[in-house]
Amino acid sequence: MATHLLLIALLIAVAAFFSAAEISMAAARRLKLRQLADEGEPRASQVLAVQESPGHYFTTVQIGLNMVAILGGIVGEGALTPHFARLLGLLTGPDQAQSLGFGLSFLTITALFIVLADLVPRRLGMNDPERLAMWTVGPMSWLAALLKPLVWVFNGLSNALSSLLGLPQQRDDRVTHHDILALTEAGAQAGSVASAEQQVIENVFELDTRTVESAMTNRERVVWLAMDDDEALLRNRVAEAPHSTYLVCGDSIDQVQGYVDATDLFQRMLLGQPIGLRDCGSAGLVKKVLIVPDRLTLAEMLTQFRHAHEDFAVIVNEYSLVVGVITLNDVMSTVMGSMVSSHDEEQIVRREDGSFLADGITPVPDLQRALGLENLPHAGQYDTLAGFLMVMLRRIPKRTDQVTWEGWRFEVVDVDSHRVDQVMITRLTP
Repeated sequence: MATHLLLIALLIAVAAFFSAAEISMAAARRLKLRQLADEGEPRASQVLAVQESPGHYFTTVQIGLNMVAILGGIVGEGALTPHFARLLGLLTGPDQAQSLGFGLSFLTITALFIVLADLVPRRLGMNDPERLAMWTVGPMSWLAALLKPLVWVFNGLSNALSSLLGLPQQRDDRVTHHDILALTEAGAQAGSVASAEQQVIENVFELDTRTVESAMTNRERVVWLAMDDDEALLRNRVAEAPHSTYLVCGDSIDQVQGYVDATDLFQRMLLGQPIGLRDCGSAGLVKKVLIVPDRLTLAEMLTQFRHAHEDFAVIVNEYSLVVGVITLNDVMSTVMGSMVSSHDEEQIVRREDGSFLADGITPVPDLQRALGLENLPHAGQYDTLAGFLMVMLRRIPKRTDQVTWEGWRFEVVDVDSHRVDQVMITRLTP
């Protein structure tokens, strides 16, 4: 009895080793393994090499598990059945006791293997897969070499069947931005990543999809200076609307001449020099401005700023009309979000009753995030809340116009010169 129990315990330990080796190799994270390998851990490099071509490794695991399972059944039946039959023989007949003893022996051995050889080692392997994979990769390599003929045969059959079924031979380990966003979201839910930090990471990936129109200052709000303005008018304009950079135009905003830095204007004022733009243009006060199309993404806009060594640009449409201006600070504010924006600057504000009051120029991604919407109809045809209303209504929105979508009602509250200024967004009661 003692010999049989010792043999069963040994088989359970071997099966637990194979189970832990299998699950830890499958669950080990390549990024963490690369970090360990860079720090000089040779076993991490071994695990990475196995993950690149895991066929022989898992074939060895399955051979070992199946052999142990068969031996466990044989040993367990011979070890425990007579003892269970002897005990049950005190209550029932010999034949019935033998049958019940075999059943109890089968259930006992199965339960022991499930709990001790499968569930517990697999849980350990999931909790710390990298360490366990590095601990088991050495012995498993020796076993794979020892069982190489069997491994070669079974692995060849498996590869042939996989090819016949059109299954991939290697797993895809490419890390996409969806994977990164899922990790940061999980980190935010676990409390290891702050919600503001998660939002910054999400905003970074949105730079490739958001156009410059979602972050620009539109033409109605652009403060520009005319080349022929006299000094008194220039001083009043700068005093009324202080900015770091001013667009310089001809008779209209569409006649772009360049831009001027406020620091250059202030310096000339302090020195008592004239600040007339046309008189000082030759002295380098009016600089050449970067002009970009309105279909650029924010990521492309950053590239333009870097190549031109500028932080200010004018955005024009296909008819060469100015639609707005954008600065490097506008792009970075889009990335940083609420971490740098004050409450007064928020374009969409949640009210006490649960409704939202939004500016017409609120970018679509910000709108979807605030309302929890996965998508909006006719995606790609607009960039702002006002554009969404125009597409849905098929006309210029007027005050009190309403659009309903996915249980939300969008009501135009204020319109200023055909521009949607404020929109009330209310959740409809089912």
